Amino acid sequence: MSKIVFVEDDQDVGELIAAYLGRHGIDVIVESRGDRAEAVISAIQPALVMLDIMLPGKDGMTLCRDLRASWSGPIVLLTSLDSDMNHILSLEMGANDYILKTTPPAVLLARLRLHLRQAGNGNSSEEIAPAQSGHKALRFGTLFIDPINRQVALSDENIALSTADFDLLWELATHAGQTLNRDALLKTLRGVSYDGMDRSIDVAVSRLRKKLNDSATEPYRIKTIRNKGYLFAPHAWENINA
Repeated sequence: MSKIVFVEDDQDVGELIAAYLGRHGIDVIVESRGDRAEAVISAIQPALVMLDIMLPGKDGMTLCRDLRASWSGPIVLLTSLDSDMNHILSLEMGANDYILKTTPPAVLLARLRLHLRQAGNGNSSEEIAPAQSGHKALRFGTLFIDPINRQVALSDENIALSTADFDLLWELATHAGQTLNRDALLKTLRGVSYDGMDRSIDVAVSRLRKKLNDSATEPYRIKTIRNKGYLFAPHAWENINA
């Protein structure tokens, strides 16, 4: 499954598009702020970046220009602004495509798949080739996660994790900024569905927070999103004493 970052401040739009693309083999991490997007993209190294134009913190055009200084992957502007001038400007800023939000979902999917194939992250079949993120280390501030050697370091100190704890951390970290519910985590990690009573994920998250120096009462690194699930905060690892 290919992984993309979608920078979109409208939660409903982000969730709707992420759900649709997810059903068709594209894993979407949604980031709501333009001024946080570069750090998320740097940490996740997605196959493609999709940007709204009107964003808090940093607009999509500026973000596209700044990304092009250090990132060579495909960038797609997805916007409600139907303007020839914006279309031209986005291409001059380094975007690969300019797509209106009124575009039918199937057409959006086809154009994204085209860019993924051209970038070498997909194939001509219906199913997108899996991303190789499982073979690439992740770094979030002082947190370093090495999936090949299954090692974790926080502020240059090795953290001993069980196999189950590492798998949970990897799943959360590779979906940084995205809320994962218990059902999704249980299906991925254990191959079972959430029955409404199983608290094993809650216990595992609590154990993981303790090992990663997160707050037990007010967690800010692995957040609890009420009635939704858990969210790995990609910007909460800058200072171990914070």
